[in-house]
Amino acid sequence: MRAVVYTEAFQTVVLIGGSLIVTIIGLNAVGGWAELKAVAGSDHFNMWRPASDPDFPWTGMLFGGTIVGIWYWCTDQYIVQRTLAANNISVGRRGAIFGAYLKLMPIFIFLIPGIIAFALREKGMLEYDHSDEVFPTLIGYLLPVGLRGLVAGGLMAALMSSLASVFNSSSTLFTVDIFKKLYPNASVERLVQIGRWATGVVVILGMLWIPIMAKIGGGVLYQYLQSVQSYIAPPITVVFLLGILWKRTNARGAIVTLFFGLVVGVLRIALELAREDLNGIWEWYATVNFAHFAIFNFLACLVVCIVASLTAAPPSRDQIKGLTFGTLTEEQKQENRDSYNIWDVVISALLLIIVISILVYFRG
Repeated sequence: MRAVVYTEAFQTVVLIGGSLIVTIIGLNAVGGWAELKAVAGSDHFNMWRPASDPDFPWTGMLFGGTIVGIWYWCTDQYIVQRTLAANNISVGRRGAIFGAYLKLMPIFIFLIPGIIAFALREKGMLEYDHSDEVFPTLIGYLLPVGLRGLVAGGLMAALMSSLASVFNSSSTLFTVDIFKKLYPNASVERLVQIGRWATGVVVILGMLWIPIMAKIGGGVLYQYLQSVQSYIAPPITVVFLLGILWKRTNARGAIVTLFFGLVVGVLRIALELAREDLNGIWEWYATVNFAHFAIFNFLACLVVCIVASLTAAPPSRDQIKGLTFGTLTEEQKQENRDSYNIWDVVISALLLIIVISILVYFRG
């Protein structure tokens, strides 16, 4: 885990630095920010598209995006594993806040370069056929040879970082949460070997999945990622939120909800792959916007979790003591208040102001 963290920290610097160079040089090539807005048009600077927009409706981005965000930031092993590696809750909280600031960067190092590429194509200065070709084409057009290598290294760093994190998390989940539970007396050497085998299986499954990626989200990599996340996030988000907010949530409710959400998500993927042959309700199910689908799935999973939990006995107070807001003791509440200071509040408030400012600015 230590090796992964140090490697990713270095790769992050390279990726952000290289992408910022592309943005700065690209803006200069277009003729500045004002020229970029004039050439690209207001539609490319609008995050609040109509609710009927087929790709990114504001309702889906606001509510569906929140569902996916809670899943990713609060429950995904990729994030949770790093947060739990902090020395204490104060360090973990500040790391999460710092990560939120870094999460603002893609607007300026990925979204803006995409608009720059569109503007350059409108001016006849750049050519590309597919949106997935934009960034490498932009690098080849804007940067000299030395800087091309630096930015290409940043892209490879991002790829290596993601793969390393996925492999590390997958092997840890399988080895510790499944295999070790079945074989509690297994030696460390055996667990390491099982982890390696699990990683190999994940690699093979990933390779087999590649042809399917081109058929989801219109064949665009970014939309594929957003679509799949919207299919798998709702049940996990429901279980997480009800688990900490509602004392009545129990194991039956959680398990039934997760399996229900899994079936709903897999069915959506299967039908989306065969959408040309569908009609009626099944066609709607396969083609409804991915973010709106996340909202509908979330509401359905919410009902399932509540109903399923009510059909079984509630968990005892000892089982959930300190795990839900309703069972926190006064000592735990005070300990939590003591774990942050005024500066944590200030930088969090500043982050919120920046986010709101960005949303207000990008209205077309």
